[in-house]
Amino acid sequence: MLPARPPISWWLAALAIALANAGAAAVAMAAGDNAVARGAYLFRAAGGCACHTASGPDAAFLAGGRALKTPFGTFYAPNITPDPETGIGGWNDADFIRAMREGRRPDGAHYYPVFPYPAFTLIRDADLGDLKAYLDSVPPVRRPNRKHDLSVPYGWRFLLWVWKWLDFTPGPLATDPSRSATWNRGAYLARALGHCDQCHTPRGPLGGLDRDLGYAGTRDGPGGEIVPNITPDPSTGIGDWGVDDIATLLETGMKPDFDDVQGLMDEAIAQGYRYLSDADRVAIAVYIHDLPPIVHRVARATAKSGGFD
Repeated sequence: MLPARPPISWWLAALAIALANAGAAAVAMAAGDNAVARGAYLFRAAGGCACHTASGPDAAFLAGGRALKTPFGTFYAPNITPDPETGIGGWNDADFIRAMREGRRPDGAHYYPVFPYPAFTLIRDADLGDLKAYLDSVPPVRRPNRKHDLSVPYGWRFLLWVWKWLDFTPGPLATDPSRSATWNRGAYLARALGHCDQCHTPRGPLGGLDRDLGYAGTRDGPGGEIVPNITPDPSTGIGDWGVDDIATLLETGMKPDFDDVQGLMDEAIAQGYRYLSDADRVAIAVYIHDLPPIVHRVARATAKSGGFD
C-alpha cells in the first residue's frame, strides 16, 4: 500500500521554509557584491535594527518612533532613513562614523547609550562605510523624531560625558591572535555588530554594563523584557546547549526543547540573524559557547522571555 499523501498545508509549509532559506542564502551570497550589498548583510548581522521601525499601520521601515521603555524613562527610536530633514540624509561618512564610533551627533552632542554605540564602536571602518552605503539606499521617509521622556537627571544630555568617562571605551575591536579565526569572527559579530552584551548584561545605577555579569541576563532588559543568562552555566544559563543548538536558534528561533524565543530576540532573528551564512551563525555560537559560565538566575525555559531561554 502506498503511503498517504501529506496534506496540502504540509506542502505549503515546506515551500515557505524552502523559499525563506533561499532568500537567506541569496543575502549571504550577495554580501561581497558591492558596498550596498555588504552593508545589507552587516545590517542583518546587527539584528536588522528592529528598534528603529515602529509597529502599526503607519509604520515605515527605519523611520523611528518606536518606544523603548527603560528604568531611566522611555526612549523613542530616531528616524535613520536618508530623509535630509528628519532622518540622516544630510550626514556625510564622517558624521556616521562619529556617531557609531564616538556616540556623538553631527552637532557634537552626546547620544544616550540606549543607542548601542558602546558596541558599534567596535565595528571596523570599512564595515561602517558599507553600513552607511546601505542606509543611504533605503527609501527616505519624512517623519520627525519624538522627544524622549526621561526622568531627572537622566534627561540632562550634557551629563553624558561623565557616563562616557566612566563606562565607554572607543573601538574598533582588536583580533585576539591566541584564538581561532572562527572564534574571532564570532566575537566580532556578537560583540560589535550583534551587540549581544548590550541586552544580555545587567546595568548599574548609571546605565553602565556590569562586566562581572557579562551575558548573564537581566530582568530590566530593553522594553522591560526579561533577558536570560546565555553563559554556559549549567544551572542558570545554557550550559546544556551545544554549538549546534545555538546556531540553530539563530536561524530558526527554536530552542533545543522546541520552545521558541520571544520579544526583541524573535525580531532580531526574523529580521537579521536568520539571513546570515551558516558559517557566521556557527562562529557566533562558538563565541557564545566559550563565554565564562556565570551563576545568575534570571529566567529559565518555562519563561516567555526575550532571549535564548
